[in-house]
Amino acid sequence: MFDILIIGAGPAALIMASALAHHGLSLQGLAPTAPDTPWPNTYGVWCDELADLGLSHLLGHRWQNTVSYFGQAAATPSTHHRRDYGLFDKHKLQQHFLDQLQSMTWHRGKAAAVTHGEDHSWVTTAAGEELQAKLIIDTTGHHAALVQRPPATHAPVAYQVAYGIVGKFSKPPVAPGQCSLMDYRAEHLTSKQLGGPPTFLYAMDLGEDVFFVEETSLALAPAMAYDTLQERLQQRLKADGVEVREVHHTEHCLFPMNQPLPDLNQRVLGFGGSASMVHPATGYMVGAMLRRAPEVADAIATALGQGKVGTAVAAAGWHTLWTTERLRKHHIYQFGLETLMRFSHKELCQFFDSFFRLPQTKWSGFLADTLTPFELVMAMVTMFSQTTNPVRGGLMGGVGTDGQLLLKSLIGTP
Repeated sequence: MFDILIIGAGPAALIMASALAHHGLSLQGLAPTAPDTPWPNTYGVWCDELADLGLSHLLGHRWQNTVSYFGQAAATPSTHHRRDYGLFDKHKLQQHFLDQLQSMTWHRGKAAAVTHGEDHSWVTTAAGEELQAKLIIDTTGHHAALVQRPPATHAPVAYQVAYGIVGKFSKPPVAPGQCSLMDYRAEHLTSKQLGGPPTFLYAMDLGEDVFFVEETSLALAPAMAYDTLQERLQQRLKADGVEVREVHHTEHCLFPMNQPLPDLNQRVLGFGGSASMVHPATGYMVGAMLRRAPEVADAIATALGQGKVGTAVAAAGWHTLWTTERLRKHHIYQFGLETLMRFSHKELCQFFDSFFRLPQTKWSGFLADTLTPFELVMAMVTMFSQTTNPVRGGLMGGVGTDGQLLLKSLIGTP
């Protein structure tokens, strides 16, 4: 009998398993691929968040010159964030956690069903194998294998979508040594395109004449098509006189931003995308997983150490992951997301320009979800006071359209 069975082998699985291993719990994992299978996606993070966790050595790249452009014209001045931004070295990140899990037992397969007994649960795989544990943790992402969630009742699910290229170009698509976090300049678009949903360029110099460029739709329901993003990226590069000379890797990114919260009373615990941990206003999640996994692991280990079984163990994890405070903030972020999706290109640029004029402690805390609910509201009030009238109007209109999200933020319910 194992203490924990973790479904999945991605970042959420290894981060959670590592935190649990520190408590000496017996662990087994189930995934269709080996846990050392290379991860395909790129993971960005603000460097000070990693420094606080003592994990700066996991960075593969770091930029001091991190900028954004919030305007349509090519001559739009840059906004200097004055905060280092980085990309994880995916191999180092993965191996860092695998090194802590050498005694973990791994099984190959997919979870097909789960059955619960009084003091343990067992998962049946697609091949008919049965695996038992005191607690099942599902880390299989937004389309979870076992975690249950209610259907969306307020609004259709919005998706962040991106199409990117890592390679070499005829000339640098961004300034050497620079990371462009959000480049909304759009003179390369037709008037029809400009009247549609806005997109931005996320780009950086990776060194040795290699660059990463990615056209991104922040959030849209239904999701923007990859072909649309690829076309816009090609138009952007062509307008700047940039040709693609070598393609080392293409990246396709798609994930929900406002997926309903899971049922917090269920016996299977979620973590990562399966637990709706993606930041509803930014799409970031890895930093939150690194910060929260130790808290959740502590709660699980304490519950097991106290002799708790079944629902009580899962409840300890769920209630630590989704405290009343976090639920309140989650609904505030969702309100912000719904409002952002209604903004035109010009209004969205005005919003972000005002947002990044907040004190850095405020906007960085907003992005990392480390502000208290009161601090979060006060940051929004400050931004409201210093933004443009069109943005104020959009935010006020959102109160009428999505006011129930603000009501839920006051109550702190799922």
